[in-house]
Amino acid sequence: MNFLRKHSLVFSALFLMLISCDPKPEIAEESTPTTEKPRTIVTTDGEIDDVDSFIRMLLYANEFQIEGLIYSSSMWHYKGDGKGTLFTSEMEMTKNIYGAKTDLRWPGVEWMNPLLDAYEEVYPKLSQHAAGFPTADYLRSLVKVGNIDFEGEMEKDTEGSDFVKAKLLDDEMAPIYLQVWGGTNTIARALKSIEDEYKGTPEWDAVYQKVIDKAIIYAILDQDATYRKYIAPNWPDLKIFYNASQFWCFAYDWKRAVPESQHYLFEGEFMGKEIINNHGPLLKQYYSYGDGQKQEGDDEHIHGDPTKLENAQWGTFGVYDFISEGDSPAYLHLINVGLNNLNHPEWGGWGGRLVQSDSLPNRWEDGQNVLDYNPFTEKLDATYPQIRWVEAIQKDFAARADWCVMDYSEANHSPVVKAVGPNQVKANPGESLTLEIETSDPDGDELEVKFWIYQEVGTYQGEAILKGEGNQVIISLDDTSLGQLHVIAEVTDNAEHPMTRYQRFVVEVGE
Repeated sequence: MNFLRKHSLVFSALFLMLISCDPKPEIAEESTPTTEKPRTIVTTDGEIDDVDSFIRMLLYANEFQIEGLIYSSSMWHYKGDGKGTLFTSEMEMTKNIYGAKTDLRWPGVEWMNPLLDAYEEVYPKLSQHAAGFPTADYLRSLVKVGNIDFEGEMEKDTEGSDFVKAKLLDDEMAPIYLQVWGGTNTIARALKSIEDEYKGTPEWDAVYQKVIDKAIIYAILDQDATYRKYIAPNWPDLKIFYNASQFWCFAYDWKRAVPESQHYLFEGEFMGKEIINNHGPLLKQYYSYGDGQKQEGDDEHIHGDPTKLENAQWGTFGVYDFISEGDSPAYLHLINVGLNNLNHPEWGGWGGRLVQSDSLPNRWEDGQNVLDYNPFTEKLDATYPQIRWVEAIQKDFAARADWCVMDYSEANHSPVVKAVGPNQVKANPGESLTLEIETSDPDGDELEVKFWIYQEVGTYQGEAILKGEGNQVIISLDDTSLGQLHVIAEVTDNAEHPMTRYQRFVVEVGE
């Protein structure tokens, strides 16, 4: 069957259901399912979009266990060695743009400080809304300086690389997600130091296995050559999630990536009113177009100048328009919103959808092999696996912005969605089966429930018809098709800043 026609048939079968839920008499204020939080270390080159990603991440800091905040360098930002040494980029783009430089657009190693100070001010309010927000002092204890002298510098041990090394070698064996917002060089140095210490010793095999069992790199593009030149050849079994296409809907080129009907979620009317202004000192430091702010050290940060809103590369912008948060998918992947994507990046979630490489089994990546049908353009789209969640993510951000200044009773909180019975079920061709969810809302809001099929994720290629009402849907399968079918129950509360949570059902259709 023609792929687009198949999508037309499937999407026409989607059934929208509205439901009004009475709140249960006793609902805990913590609306996130109680699961062990993923561990993570952030490495960042401090670009303005890193700052904005950092600010949003702090509003979600209760959702994961932050274990390191490390300054690093990249092809776009490095400090220099202070000796006047000229450096030419190994990356073709920045080599052509900048040539030989002694330093490049370096924002320094202090920019986290005022953000953590502001976080400390809003922490009492944030802590009313959900358990688990770390204290500012705890986060300050995690700030380290890694390898920053030049792009790709990994010749020397640093405080930051030693910190990563210690985390990889400690006895806590839960996975640790290494977010790469700049270059991979500080992580590469940590791995090189481990190799230098243990390779050739009786402990090497066990140490190597420990590291690859724990470490998962989530990289946004390659911003230096250290992954290609050192990590991949020497640590071939180390898992990497590589996002090179999908992040663009949260990056500088968002106007071309995001459907025009959703541009308002990134424009100044929404960003300025609902997120940046009147939401406390942390969000006031969020960089946006025409806001009058200027990052020290980066002479190319002119976005805040209200006289320079015309950008030849990215378009024309208004005051308080979104600039970029290109690195945010790295931690959006870690937030448990019910999509069960953490251990299945190929299933898709708020951090996008990444599939296992055919040639490199420890690499999950996006690109032209990861296309979702975009209903706005009616075409297959390499960015839509991330775009499909944009509306929910931005509205969730606005709700969390309110947490910085409002008491619990004044703000919105996410609905609770649970499967009634197992969320992974088996079925036979031609069978009809019932899926059901249980829903509640901490604020007593009415809930909108929609069941839909995530066609691109599964292997089931036949027709599946959804019919139902309320929290229940009946799926009718065709008589011949086999494979895995993903059904998403999407639940959104009726609030000023709506929040959406999900339950994924995985149906294995076989004989």
